[in-house]
Amino acid sequence: MGKRRLTAKKITVLALLTGLSLATFILESLLPTLIPGAKPGLANIFSLVALIMYSPAEALLVVAVRTCLGAIYAGNVSQLMYSFTGGVISTAISSALMYAVYPRISVMAVSIVGAVAHNLSQNVVFVFLSGSSLMFGYMPYLALLGVISGAIVGAAVTLLFKGVPLNVFENVIGRREKDKNERNRIRGAEATFSRCGEEIRQKES
Repeated sequence: MGKRRLTAKKITVLALLTGLSLATFILESLLPTLIPGAKPGLANIFSLVALIMYSPAEALLVVAVRTCLGAIYAGNVSQLMYSFTGGVISTAISSALMYAVYPRISVMAVSIVGAVAHNLSQNVVFVFLSGSSLMFGYMPYLALLGVISGAIVGAAVTLLFKGVPLNVFENVIGRREKDKNERNRIRGAEATFSRCGEEIRQKES
């Protein structure tokens, strides 16, 4: 029963994160862009939160559902090839950094690297499909946009973990789960976002 309760809770939380991510994506698509190709990428806030709270698998699920539904909403299914590839690569790199390098680097740095990887991988897919290598000259511009977007997302996630008490996240991921294997995994997730909170508080003090 405990495991089913945790599963139901996880599904609910992931559905909420995915819904917020999709709503943010739709809102961004309606806003005018002052710089060609420049979007804040605020929808990535929720996949990064899923990565910190759970694992790469849950973060990838949020990314996959959001990109699929976003492409359908935009009426441009061909866009899915770019956004999905960028999302998968970005999530993979962010996961590697969070679980192998963090806390030697900050959540902000993880977000920036992920955003840059997202933009560059999308450009590589475009070059591969179009056969035009001229778009490689667009890389520095895309990297700069990725740094800005990643910084915005990283700041938002940092503020979230700073402003919301850690016990809220502990309750969400099921701190009291009785299954031993699941409990060990949960403790690993708790340790990850606890380090986030501790790091943020140290920088604030």
